[in-house]
Amino acid sequence: MSTGSTTPGGPEMSNVVAAATAPSLPTIGFFERYLTVWVGLCIVTGVVLGQLLPGLFHSIAALEVARVNIPVGILIWVMIIPMLLKIDFGALGQVKSHVRGIGVTLFVNWAVKPFSMALLGWIFIRHVFAPMLPADQIDSYIAGLILLAAAPCTAMVFVWSQLCKGDPYFTLSQVALNDSIMVIAFAPIVALLLGLSSITVPWDTLLTSVVLYIVVPVAIAQVWRKSLLEKGITHFQAVVDRLGPYSISALLLTLVLLFAFQGEAIIEQPLVIALLAVPILIQVILNSGLAYWLNRRLGVRHCVAGPSALIGASNFFELAVATAISLFGFKSGAALATVVGVLIEVPVMLAVVAVVNRSQGWYERALEPARSIHG
Repeated sequence: MSTGSTTPGGPEMSNVVAAATAPSLPTIGFFERYLTVWVGLCIVTGVVLGQLLPGLFHSIAALEVARVNIPVGILIWVMIIPMLLKIDFGALGQVKSHVRGIGVTLFVNWAVKPFSMALLGWIFIRHVFAPMLPADQIDSYIAGLILLAAAPCTAMVFVWSQLCKGDPYFTLSQVALNDSIMVIAFAPIVALLLGLSSITVPWDTLLTSVVLYIVVPVAIAQVWRKSLLEKGITHFQAVVDRLGPYSISALLLTLVLLFAFQGEAIIEQPLVIALLAVPILIQVILNSGLAYWLNRRLGVRHCVAGPSALIGASNFFELAVATAISLFGFKSGAALATVVGVLIEVPVMLAVVAVVNRSQGWYERALEPARSIHG
């Protein structure tokens, strides 16, 4: 049953709702555009506050139930639910219209990205950079990188898709399909890769994280979405727009909390952040390039290949941060590794957008023979 459309009228009405609820202008919001700056300020603020008010932050860390930190849980919901409001599961009906592009993205997202990140973590964190990293955090850093790559991005990909003039129906249907798969596949993939990396998997906490940070927010968002759409598309979009700053603010507050606990480690070894960024950058280049090339080989239109490459490369860092804190704690290397993903997300993805746009002529030259054959 579709939860994305609330009025009768079949696939046509679902398409109207999907198109209307998708952002229509190729712009990026003020908060999103300068996300790297805000994260940098959160690092400084968190480190300073952690040194000045250690007792306060230890009290916050103690507010746990079943290894879930209550303040962080609330912030994650405020962060994630507005993003999930944009997801129209009725758009799954569009999957058949973009079989090749969606097939490529699914392959990269679920069969390549998590495993390539685990491999890059093993190469760089366990071997190449190991002498420069604290030995007791090596496994935790690798775990954080795996969590970062184990789920594709849900919200920011709409922005990236618009900036590369992507097909909105493809983006909506791909994100809806990825979110459906994520509910089932996230925990097994994380457990498998952590196990292969010889990292103990706390299954109860992992499953609790999936329920709290995926299943429940998706359910709440879809019920709320249905209620908002009953009042009209304009009302729905106005509410989504108003919620955007709250979502970003919740992310930034979470980061301040995290860096308040990570302060000593960062002061002692500031190079750690740069070292953790290396496998993340390589992973983005590898997966976006692979998705873009495969789409070109398969004759997929550029307006589909662009968002396919961006979805294939981006990460659901909000989920990764929340799960890392639940599994390993505020002070863990895993939590720090996921935050590095947040730090570099915007500039790196904007660079991928630029490459996709500038290479459009090269990309479409490969499609010309097929066009001439088909008239």
